[in-house]
Amino acid sequence: MRKALSAGFFDHPTVSVAKGLLGKFLVVRWSSPQVRQGRDRIEAFMITEVEAYDGFHDKASHAARGKTKRNAPMFSPSGHWYVYFTYGMHWMLNIVTGKKGYPAAVLIRALAPCHVSPVACRHLQGPARLTKKLKIDGKFDDLPANRKTGLWIEDRGMKISPKRIKKSPRIGVHYAGKYWAGRHYRFFIG
Repeated sequence: MRKALSAGFFDHPTVSVAKGLLGKFLVVRWSSPQVRQGRDRIEAFMITEVEAYDGFHDKASHAARGKTKRNAPMFSPSGHWYVYFTYGMHWMLNIVTGKKGYPAAVLIRALAPCHVSPVACRHLQGPARLTKKLKIDGKFDDLPANRKTGLWIEDRGMKISPKRIKKSPRIGVHYAGKYWAGRHYRFFIG
């Protein structure tokens, strides 16, 4: 079973969507001038780690200080990509959740399994590594997650037992203060 997730999947509370993404597959289609049309390369990777960022009140969220040009995609309808550039060198891939106008998104932090070498697998652990390896950049920012745009998420029937879903504080958000930095909004398969 391979079913692309519709915007309706993402139109729920951010933390619920984050947990629900574990075991789903990020699918990327690469077009190449050397490849005949209709024969683009498609690869899929299971989502194994995510972080939730939930609205204006979440001090770790880019939306905590209101809407800006950079974070405007967070206010888009659910199921849109929020792809931003950070530290002058890394792209971060997020999927927008919840109702339009409410800024919430889930950061994709790690992908697996790899059908290639263990060394290549390490390139898909960490949000900057996976975007670099998969050639995901700002061209996807504020586009819907669907086959037409070349970047989408599928349900392939993988069921993750609730016992295998682990949680912890998010990584690198100490600036958000003790309460928000300590929220267990990072979810991963353990």
